[in-house]
Amino acid sequence: MSLDEINKNEVDIVIGALNADLIPFLNTWRPFFSGFHLIIVKDPDLKEELNIPQGFDVDIYSKTDIEKVVGASNSTMFSGYSCRYFGYLVSKKKYIVSIDDDCVPAKDPKGFLVDAVSQHVSNLENPATPLFFNTLYDPYREGADFVRGYPFSLRSGVPCAASCGLWLNLADLDAPTQALKTEQRNTSYVDAVMTVPLKAMLPVSGINIAFNRELIGPALVPALRIAGEGRVRWETLEDVWCGMCLKHISDHLGYGVKTGLPYVWRNERGDAVESLRKKWEGMKLMEKSVPFFDSLKLPESAVTVADCVVELAKAVKEQLGSDDPAFTQAADAMVKWVQLWSSVNSSG
Repeated sequence: MSLDEINKNEVDIVIGALNADLIPFLNTWRPFFSGFHLIIVKDPDLKEELNIPQGFDVDIYSKTDIEKVVGASNSTMFSGYSCRYFGYLVSKKKYIVSIDDDCVPAKDPKGFLVDAVSQHVSNLENPATPLFFNTLYDPYREGADFVRGYPFSLRSGVPCAASCGLWLNLADLDAPTQALKTEQRNTSYVDAVMTVPLKAMLPVSGINIAFNRELIGPALVPALRIAGEGRVRWETLEDVWCGMCLKHISDHLGYGVKTGLPYVWRNERGDAVESLRKKWEGMKLMEKSVPFFDSLKLPESAVTVADCVVELAKAVKEQLGSDDPAFTQAADAMVKWVQLWSSVNSSG
């Protein structure tokens, strides 16, 4: 799918601004962002004024704007990397594409710049196949198809809820891995898209992601915040937890999640060794989260995404709340998020 084939009125590009100077970032993306509506949400803790180049259709939201919509008491949900969720909340488009502001377009093996927006939208518009794995990966891509033995009854697939892109150069590793392998960079460009199988968990990264807002929107929830959360990805866990909620809810409702293309080129940010010196509880929380999601079964009465988020929050509080206060806070935030989603979107 090319830019010319996309209905640009169906897509919002959401950027969480953790840096004030967005001129280099937006200029590198200009060939692919031009003609789309952009939502830029400034991190409420960022003091400097944003620098944004001319020529973009853009709405900018500051701390004051966030408080006007959700109230001052709820605005803390949208600090740091979580500021982009406010863009998800106020968007009115079918599809959301979100890319971190330390990323630029990658190049494919032939040297051409990768159009991440078009690839994400293509992933979302084509069905997913979570029920039966196709060994040629995404059968709907040009030049691919279903392999021999793939049941014809399953070839129509299911709606795709999310497209999880990848990264060249600085991969989304955790701090211990990056600190141990300081020189390791991802140079492997795998020309493939695949559906994550039913009931398989995955660590979704918010660095390069797109989703069908109409289908799954409230499942993209800013909930799990950890003490000492920083401004580099390996000091956060919000996107990973959000992704586990997203995948579990997608499985329950019969949707699919894809991973693979498109790639972005991720620039250097932060110091993994310095991050390790902080008391970071993310790894411990993940070890408790995985068995929880593995055994979780949402009730059949949960038939909407909002229902699922509320039921999931109830289970989190009951089963994980006594292990760590971060889980109780996450459960409360999930319920509040559903309330905000309903309020903002009903008044829109």
